[in-house]
Amino acid sequence: MKKFIEYLMSPPVTGPSSILFLRLMAGGVFFWEGLLKFAYPNQGVGRFTKLGFPFPDVLANFIGTAEIIGGLLILFGLLTRIVVLFFIGEMIVAILSTKISLYLGTSPLPLPPAPPKVGFWAVLHEIRSDYAQTLTCLFLFIEGAGRLSLDAFLKRKARAGAHYRTEATAVMKKTG
Repeated sequence: MKKFIEYLMSPPVTGPSSILFLRLMAGGVFFWEGLLKFAYPNQGVGRFTKLGFPFPDVLANFIGTAEIIGGLLILFGLLTRIVVLFFIGEMIVAILSTKISLYLGTSPLPLPPAPPKVGFWAVLHEIRSDYAQTLTCLFLFIEGAGRLSLDAFLKRKARAGAHYRTEATAVMKKTG
């Protein structure tokens, strides 16, 4: 468990600057989807009620808040591995709670407006956003937030501080 926590807390930060584009996509989508849960009841409490989740008002508000805060953290590249791990779990729950019933034709949510409305092809069509978000989060979990992130900035700052402390200690030993 200790190694896993160390893994979460020390992400790689040498990835290409282009990782920023993936963070903008994933973080942006989570951010505005979180806002939508508060702006439109059918996207928040209404959706969670239809899906049969317990305490739909509390859960919708929690998920909406987590998506807003987590989306911003991804956009800035801060605590990236921790945030995307949460979002991978959230996306798995979202897929299981909405796509199985769509496949079976028993979804409590409105069916897609155009064919295919149920079954395998409907699921493949409707899952595209969930799939993209999940794989992008998995990529960020493995590769980190990249060079243009607060994770990278903080790691560089910590290294510089450690180097400074090492140099200062060496000077003190020579003079002391």
